Amino acid sequence: MTLIYLVMALAPALAIALYIYWKDKHEKEPVGVLVMCFILGVLICFPAGFWNSGVFEIFKFDLADKNNDMLVSFFMAFFVVGLGEELLKYLVVVLYAFRKPSFNEPFDGIVYAVMVSLGFAAFENVIYVMEGGLGVAIMRMFTAVPMHAAFAVIMGYYIGLSKYYKGNARTEKSLKGLLYAVLLHGFYDFVLFQDDIPLLKLLIFPIIVWAFFLCRKAMKKHLDVSPFHPDRK
Repeated sequence: MTLIYLVMALAPALAIALYIYWKDKHEKEPVGVLVMCFILGVLICFPAGFWNSGVFEIFKFDLADKNNDMLVSFFMAFFVVGLGEELLKYLVVVLYAFRKPSFNEPFDGIVYAVMVSLGFAAFENVIYVMEGGLGVAIMRMFTAVPMHAAFAVIMGYYIGLSKYYKGNARTEKSLKGLLYAVLLHGFYDFVLFQDDIPLLKLLIFPIIVWAFFLCRKAMKKHLDVSPFHPDRK
């Protein structure tokens, strides 16, 4: 049973990784760099975990507590989990992947950001599934793991776009990706964290649909302007 849970926990992340690799049609990224991004995504789970648990302890915040104040839930969702996790992913992309010679087209920002995020999501998912079982595995297969990838597509879109800029303009474009990823992540988590308005949790479904729509649009835009596009050769 443990092996089945492990497979189910890892399968969504690996499936999305293969999909993004397939979508990178014009110039594939080196597998070694992609694997390293995935591994670094796993490793940043540890500082993220310490950060989240530490702040949760300070504020006595418990996700299972039905009496959580909405303002505290908002703070935890946006400024603790959302900002903390997305900032760590962002740093891996800009300090490691962005500097690689293979990062030579806008779509690469999406590819590398997603690989980092999927490493993070895969490790996190293993922990949750091992604790929660089959039901958690199925639920997170269609929610948490794909949404981690969605946050990364939005972030990676702007990091890839920043490749066209220099100096402060490059930093501004890149940070815009971080900001939007934090906002989307925070909004998603806030809906899940709060318990004051149970019906608000139903927003999770339009948020997922909207995020996937944005991702599809972002990927198409970068693929169309790729310098390696057959129409540009």
